Amino acid sequence: MELHELKPAEGAVKKRKRVGRGIAAGQGKTAGRGTKGQNARSGGGVPPYFEGGQLPLVRKLPFVRGVGFRDPWRVKFTPVNLKRLNGFAPGTEVSPTMLYEAGIIGSEDELVVILGSGDLEHALTVKAHRFSKSARQMIEQAGGAVEEIPWERGGYRTR
Repeated sequence: MELHELKPAEGAVKKRKRVGRGIAAGQGKTAGRGTKGQNARSGGGVPPYFEGGQLPLVRKLPFVRGVGFRDPWRVKFTPVNLKRLNGFAPGTEVSPTMLYEAGIIGSEDELVVILGSGDLEHALTVKAHRFSKSARQMIEQAGGAVEEIPWERGGYRTR
């Protein structure tokens, strides 16, 4: 077989329908558009969102808030409660990398917030992106230290 002998499989290529080429062609005169009306004209028809003059759904949507609304500037923090930190040995420096290795968070790139639920039984140095007031207080009461990791929102350093 040579390159010039190649051709598509049987039935793969269909002939184009040529409309408006005389009565004998089967699609002559009105060319399958019916008689008169908006859709019979060239450039006729309505856009997909047109609802007969009623205010279209897409025009209503900007005013809808609540469940359907998602804040595009929202920064998602992964919460970690103090009681989850008791599994680390006393005096350990707990960072997002260690939390990831312990299976507490899903990725070491996540922004972590430490919350004050539960008690911290021993002193730890905790590194996170954000701390609640109660968590900060409880870590320091246990003899540990708090270190905030600077994080960026859209290229601007916030801390």
